[in-house]
Amino acid sequence: MDQKKLLDELSGNLKKAERHVEAEFSTIHSGKASAAMVESLQVDSYGSKSRIRDVASIATPDARTIAIQPWDRGLLRAIEKAIIVANIGFAPAVDGDKIRCTIPEMSRERRTELAKRASTMAESGKVQARAARREAMDLVRALQKSGALSEDEAKRCEKDIQKLTDDSIAAIGNAFIRKEKELMTV
Repeated sequence: MDQKKLLDELSGNLKKAERHVEAEFSTIHSGKASAAMVESLQVDSYGSKSRIRDVASIATPDARTIAIQPWDRGLLRAIEKAIIVANIGFAPAVDGDKIRCTIPEMSRERRTELAKRASTMAESGKVQARAARREAMDLVRALQKSGALSEDEAKRCEKDIQKLTDDSIAAIGNAFIRKEKELMTV
């Protein structure tokens, strides 16, 4: 494996960690309704698990309401149950052929709790980035030991790996700061 391929692979893994954190952050609401809050919840659909977005349309008619309309009315109760089980801070209400979820006003305590949850998600992403760095560093050391890389090339490659990792960890940290600010702004 050459240095460019190794760095490209590391870069891909680091981007994957960043995207994962961003996706996790999208599940945390800041008092505004968002389809992302429910779309990935698993619904028991005729003996198999499906995401809500795969079995229903999701809309946000206003800033505090999520409306879910299953394509098959038989899934109303299953979707309602999935939302209740997920315990995401609001209760679903069946309204004819739809489910309406009203997002409650967030208290200061709830905002703080969500900020802590976001912090945990960010730290998990950083751990993922560090694990990718560790794998790349181990590979560089193995290549150096086998003679495929000189000592200078290995040092240069390790510096590049560290720079990519630092940039990724900074991006995750910045994403957390934005999310925390969004959560704590009243």
